[in-house]
Order: sequence, then structure tokens, then C-alpha cells
Amino acid sequence: MRTYGCQMNVHDSERLSGLLEDAGYARAAEDTTADIVVFNTCAVRENADNRLYGNLGHLRPVKDANPGMQIAVGGCLAQKDRGEIVRRAPWVDVVFGTHNIGSLPTLLERARVQREAQVEIAEALEHFPSTLPSRRESAYAAWVSISVGCNNTCTFCIVPALRGKEKDRRPGDVLAEVRALVEEGVTEVTLLGQNVNAYGSEFGDRQAFSKLLRACGEIEGLERVRFTSPHPRDFTDDVIEAMAETPNVMPQLHMPLQSGSSKVLKDMRRSYRQERFLGIVEKVRAAMPQAAITTDIIVGFPGETEEDFEQTLHVVRESRFSMAFTFQYSKRPGTPAATMDDQVPPEVVKERYQRLVELQDQISWEENQKLVGREVELMVSEGEGKKDGAHRRLSGRAPDNRLVHFAVGDSEPRPGDMVTVEVTYAAPHHLVADSGVRNLRRTRAGDAWDARQGKPVQISKPDVLLGMPKIGAPAEEPAPVGGCCDA
Repeated sequence: MRTYGCQMNVHDSERLSGLLEDAGYARAAEDTTADIVVFNTCAVRENADNRLYGNLGHLRPVKDANPGMQIAVGGCLAQKDRGEIVRRAPWVDVVFGTHNIGSLPTLLERARVQREAQVEIAEALEHFPSTLPSRRESAYAAWVSISVGCNNTCTFCIVPALRGKEKDRRPGDVLAEVRALVEEGVTEVTLLGQNVNAYGSEFGDRQAFSKLLRACGEIEGLERVRFTSPHPRDFTDDVIEAMAETPNVMPQLHMPLQSGSSKVLKDMRRSYRQERFLGIVEKVRAAMPQAAITTDIIVGFPGETEEDFEQTLHVVRESRFSMAFTFQYSKRPGTPAATMDDQVPPEVVKERYQRLVELQDQISWEENQKLVGREVELMVSEGEGKKDGAHRRLSGRAPDNRLVHFAVGDSEPRPGDMVTVEVTYAAPHHLVADSGVRNLRRTRAGDAWDARQGKPVQISKPDVLLGMPKIGAPAEEPAPVGGCCDA
């Protein structure tokens, strides 16, 4: 399974894996030739097409040498390109869209029997993603889809055309899934939607999302709740209040800005302006001073002037995002922006992009430096630090979702366990805690991780490790060049 794009695609891939396992397949080891390879694609950026067809090209000789091998392509790019994929890569066996992921096992069998490619693109949702079987990647954290599709008409975005209009799950169904996950050992859930805080619009309850957050706060054993991605247009005060007043809703907000220029936002059809965005940031900071706010920004949208770009830099300075996912605008066929006049020259886009990245990296570093010397509680994660093994470290996520690489010492935390550490060093995109584990709380999530590894499972009791506190703030290490994400 190869997944590109957003968290919704990651969640869909878990469902596709679950469907295939229900049909009798097992995940292939990385060093073996798989019987089935599935690409779950994204169509948001221009290089998505090149990436897919490049990968398909690499697989052709592999398939020629293994005639029984099957290749399937699904997701947003499949929904967009449909028969074009089989025309350009006739060795593909199955093409399926965003609305019919549940059809994959049947389509694979049909392609095998009929010995010809099967292309099936449904125009409407057949199954809500979270109602299908799943092979979840994590034993301790889970995605929960509360809505799919989008009712917005942003001029740069093709998602509404590929995912369809917004469809909301009933709150009872969402909460039933969350409770079932907690029973399995999950202690963190992330609520998903293309426009997650518009939840409830289909059944006429404008406060449905804040009610859902509060209801998650009443589920015993659920330690952390996150959500992504909200739209500033639909971000209401009741959501801020629910975040601030519900202890297990984390002080983290990812809210796409896209541009700081009100003129560009109007051209994007983003239905809010600079003042509205900064007003939300101000309210969130007032209610949750410790909150970390992240965002998405597009540089070089058609018609963007230097003055418009300076407005984006202004919002970045005012908002002090802990991190920003920044993108150079690229045309997507089928979007209104692709045919707009005043396309910004690539060299101008690249220069502006570099200035934005440098500013945001500086702000991220300054904000992270404020945490040096503080204790934070982390949920231990799996596989987030490429150099952790060399440094005898593990990695974890703080309540505000900052990534922290921490020294293990004599402790033996498992993914899903909770540790308390002191931050000793800050880089733009991560923190380091080399002072040792101050407290280790073994959790049911860690037990679930053990069970997945085939280890004997015992009901965990909290372990407490006490470290000697240091006098004063620790000396900072020199900042790494380039803002590398790994310690």
C-alpha cells in the first residue's frame, strides 16, 4: 500500500488494507515482491501525476517478471483521470475512485478472472470510510472520519469535484466508533473532515462540532482528541470554548491561512479576510495561551503582487505559527485558478517561497526555544525520529503536537505510553529532551502495542522514575543548519 496526500487518504488506506485482509490477503514484507500493489493517490499538486506515472513505470518490469501480480490505483487522481490511467499505463489492473473504495477486492477478482483492466468510478459515496473494515497503522492512535466531501468552491482546489459534497456522519455513530477504539486500547483520536468544523451542516446543527468535542471529553480512557482541518469561515466561538473547557481536547489548532492578502483570499474564494483570521488566532490565544497553531500557505497564487505577499508575511509575524506547511502554487487542470490571468512567474514564486520559509523557520525556532527548561508530557510514538537509534532516543508528541526526541535512559517506554521529560534543546522543527525520563506512565495503549508485536500482555501499572532536577536552564546546543526535523 502506497499512500499520497492528506490524512483522509491515510485513513482510506487503512480501510483498503482492512478490506484486503478480510479477503484473505496478508501484508507483504518490504523485501518481497507483492501479489498486489495499491496506490492511493492525491491530486492536489501538479507533481502528483508525475509521481504516480513514474512509480507505475518502475513497476512494469516487475510485473512482466511476475505475471500474476496486480496493480490497483485509487484515490483522488484516479477519480480525476479515470480511463487515462489505463491508457497511459495499460499494465494497471484496477482503477477505482474516492467513492467506492469498498469495491477493491471485487474489482481485483474480476480483473483476474476476465484478464482485463477494471475501471470503476462511482459518482456518489457508497460507504462512509469509517464503516469499512480497517487495518490501523497505529495501536495507540486512530483517525476517525466525521465527514467527507466539501461544500466550498476554492478556486485552487479540485477536492470538491473529486470527493463530492459534504456528507456528515451521525454523532452517535462517530462516538460509537471512538468508544470501540478506546476498548481496543487506543488513547488518542483525530477527528477528520475536509472541512471538519462545518460538521453538522447536513443535519442542520451549527454547534454539532463543539458538541462532538465535548462528548469526546466524556469518554473514559480517551486521553487525547485532535481534529483537522477546520476552515476559518466556520470557526465559531463555541468551538474555541469547547477546546478550552474539554481537558482531553489538545491545545493544538491546524487552521489553513492560504494567503494573508484579503484580495488574494477573495480571488481564492476563501470567504474570510485577514482580519477574520487574525481575530480567530487572538481568541484562541486568549482562551488557550499554551496552544500551538499551525497553518497552510500557498505562495504565488495568480495575481499575487509583492504587496499581497507582504500581507502574508505580516500575518505570519502576527500569528507566530509553531509551524507552517508552505506550498508554491501549481496549476491543477479543472480548477478556475488554472485559467486565471496574471500567473506569477516561477522564479518570482520561488524567491517569495524562500523568504516565507526563512521567516517561518525563525519564528518556529524562537517559539520552540521558549520551551527549553520546561517539563512536558509526551505520548511515545513509533518511528518518528530517523536518528533516534543512534542517539538512544525515542520520540513523542507533546499535547500541542510538537515533536520531541527524548533520551531513554534506563526506562523502557513503549509506543502509546506517557512520559514526562524536560526539554533541553530546541530546533525549528523539533525539540530534544536529554535530561532523562522524569516519569513513565504505562498505559493500555502501550499494552495494545505489545499485543500487536506478539508480546505477552499484562495489565499495566504506572511506573514512576524520578530524575534529579537541574539548577537553571540547560545550555543550548548550536542550532542545526537547515532546520532538520531529526535530532
